Amino acid sequence: MCRTSTKVFVLEVMGRHAGWTTAACALAAEQEGDAPHVLLLPEVAFNEERFLVKVEASVERYGHCVIAVSEGLKGPDGEFFSAARFEDAFGHVQLGGIAPRITQLVSARLGFKCHWAVADYLQRSARHIASEIDVQQAYAVGRAAVELAIAGRSAVMPAIRRLSDAPYRWDIIEAPLAAVANQEKLLPPEFISADGFGITEAARRHLAPLILGEAFPPFKEGLPDYVRLQNAAAPKKLTREFAL
Repeated sequence: MCRTSTKVFVLEVMGRHAGWTTAACALAAEQEGDAPHVLLLPEVAFNEERFLVKVEASVERYGHCVIAVSEGLKGPDGEFFSAARFEDAFGHVQLGGIAPRITQLVSARLGFKCHWAVADYLQRSARHIASEIDVQQAYAVGRAAVELAIAGRSAVMPAIRRLSDAPYRWDIIEAPLAAVANQEKLLPPEFISADGFGITEAARRHLAPLILGEAFPPFKEGLPDYVRLQNAAAPKKLTREFAL
């Protein structure tokens, strides 16, 4: 097998403790052999030897291996693989750099030529490829938030409640901040494949409806023509005592 051409590609995606974005990468695989071939989730402790066996088997079978790895990948000791030496304002260790570490490992141990990339802020700003469902839900929670504020509701937030998978139905409910603020929703065990490197059909059923439909924004001279907000201040409604 020729090892001088790129055989392994690693994409680093966001996800400190929860692997939802990494898991969503699996939706790109429509049939057997499609990429990504390996998911490295923060909920699953990284086992170097098992990982290398998986990568080598993928290259042998498909001619290449595509890996999606969460920035929050942890080792058996529970420590982040890519933790920096400084923290943010909330005391969270800065993450990043897991993709080059994974490619270095593969290259050193298996001898494959590798390439890596970091999606970074494209994961937050790519409105031009947002799904129709995503846009509908974004508008719905935004509208609900304004309505709650106008009604004088405090310490609550709008939340999306799933009613069914097929057909996909949902509504907006009111959730107390105490129940959701600074909380993390991890991938449930039943969403992670037995080998820890993929997702199950249950996960696919949960994730697939969220990417349904196309909702491209209008374009102008080759670029998305986004709405520019007026940013006009609204009249203050809360009293000083209530606001504090």
